[in-house]
Amino acid sequence: MNKKCVVIALALLGCIHNVSAKEFVVSYDGFYDRLKVLEKGNFEFARVNFYVVDIATLEPCKIAKGEIVTEKNSAPLTYTQDAQLLLPFDKQLDQDKAVVIIEPQNPKHDCQLKFQIEAEHFSVENLNKADIYQLHTEFEELLEDLSGFFVSKLMGFLLPEQRGVKVEFSSDVNFADTQIKCDNNYCNFLVTDDWENSKDRFVSSHAHIAIEQVVPWISK
Repeated sequence: MNKKCVVIALALLGCIHNVSAKEFVVSYDGFYDRLKVLEKGNFEFARVNFYVVDIATLEPCKIAKGEIVTEKNSAPLTYTQDAQLLLPFDKQLDQDKAVVIIEPQNPKHDCQLKFQIEAEHFSVENLNKADIYQLHTEFEELLEDLSGFFVSKLMGFLLPEQRGVKVEFSSDVNFADTQIKCDNNYCNFLVTDDWENSKDRFVSSHAHIAIEQVVPWISK
């Protein structure tokens, strides 16, 4: 089964840099600080990744080329066709004050850098209460860790309220469980504490569906 990364964009995670020139430069230390949070945690599903997207549509800004540069060295930047930056977790790059230089394919494209929370390796096989509860708590922990002590502990009221997870399926779907509310192919799973050790599976009305995207369900 093709397991897709699942993504949520949260502006709270870091500064967004508008870029409209042919080339733009971003300091590596901002990436390193967030990757360090991930490395120190114990996350099976949750990740934080970095994307270059269109300001208006949030669609990927295609990358022509890029590199990671220090005072003495440079190396090619690795990225995907969806403009995801595949950056190494490298203490030496942080110490050497490395910068990331990116050239969009379209120099007139109005783009921005976006930090995202996402989970990997979460598929229909994981549609049971225990796995969804774990994903929900990993998202909560990662958001809190990335927000820092001052915000998460002293100003916790600034954080969005996370009620569960929101799943996008490949087609319209319905579930009988009252804690799941679906609208076409999008379903909100209201996660409660009694899901933690439950292996109850969720059976959909469609046998052949796939998960396209899973994000934290944030209550406004």
